Amino acid sequence: MKLILSVEPIRFPLTGIGRYTYELAKGMLAADTFDEFRLFSGVRFVSDLPEPVNQSPASHDFRRLVQKSRLVTSLYGVLMPLIRKRVLSGFDGFIYHSTNFFLPPFPGRKVATFHDLSPFTWSHCYDPAKIGYLQRGLSNTLHTADALITDSEYTRRELAEFASWPLERIHAVPLAAGPEFQPRNEADIGSILEHYGLSYRGYTLFVGTIEPRKNIIALLDAYGRLPREVRERYPLVLSGHQGWKSEQIHDRIRQAESEGWVRYLGFLPAAHLPGLYSGARLFAFPSLYEGFGLPVLEAMQSGVPVVCSNNSSLPEVAGDAALTVESADVVGLSENMRRVLLDEELSGSLTEKGLQRAGEFWWQSTVDRTYDVYASM
Repeated sequence: MKLILSVEPIRFPLTGIGRYTYELAKGMLAADTFDEFRLFSGVRFVSDLPEPVNQSPASHDFRRLVQKSRLVTSLYGVLMPLIRKRVLSGFDGFIYHSTNFFLPPFPGRKVATFHDLSPFTWSHCYDPAKIGYLQRGLSNTLHTADALITDSEYTRRELAEFASWPLERIHAVPLAAGPEFQPRNEADIGSILEHYGLSYRGYTLFVGTIEPRKNIIALLDAYGRLPREVRERYPLVLSGHQGWKSEQIHDRIRQAESEGWVRYLGFLPAAHLPGLYSGARLFAFPSLYEGFGLPVLEAMQSGVPVVCSNNSSLPEVAGDAALTVESADVVGLSENMRRVLLDEELSGSLTEKGLQRAGEFWWQSTVDRTYDVYASM
């Protein structure tokens, strides 16, 4: 078997898709089960697996500026497939795996991972300059792929219905949390917590892109309903890259920060994130829609109780190890968070269940099941 794996998503800021790509590539390289295995990024083959970076490279800000131009985005959508077609010609004996939706013109067998359908079903949450490009690229993938991979059974069935694809050609392959996410005592992470001015087990954490789909306004509303002494004892800490249409969310965050019960830390270095997870009293994730919900799994594996919404793929990840609530139920979300923050027995029970649940997911299984997809093509 010969494989070309796209590793382009391994870049700053490292999102869940970038983490998935990195872990998959690392596992495939370690397995050494291919006759040939090549890594592809942008318009060229790369000899080494890119390493995730914690700081924005000089090209990042330029790329974000360029992406805001409809003309440049349109030109990119026309020129890049032509360049990639030329570079990838002659590799018809290979399987090409795109780890983030898009498939270039390729003469051999093709598989793409769909992490969610948000560019179609939540298009109002995307930059208008990008949404047309995204939708055209995803539509092309649906018309040219030989097989598709999703992160969850929910997305598998959603994709089959949306695209009229046969279920047997769509394969659900769950993700996992990395081994760096684990319970830690106060001494282990004291320096990280001190750096951010936080106390061990003294805050509620949210991790995710600051965007409407993450339902952060509802989280702020729910947290604002807690008694002031609870909010002051356990401030709400938010970490994530600034997404599209986040101005109103940031306005609300700044208002709550001025009242002393919210902290926004921005996008954190990957090396700091596991410590921030394991130091939390509670992890809250009331997202409106997820293709998997990796932060929930990372929190559970870190030994932190979880309160999350009960929609889309999240029940597959959380199982019975989290308190779940309808994403629109601000009162219910507030009550669930209050219970976990103040009830030691409940908190301990959820922590134990979460660790057991997280143990059912591991990256080697993701690698093995992805290889099975290749073998079935």
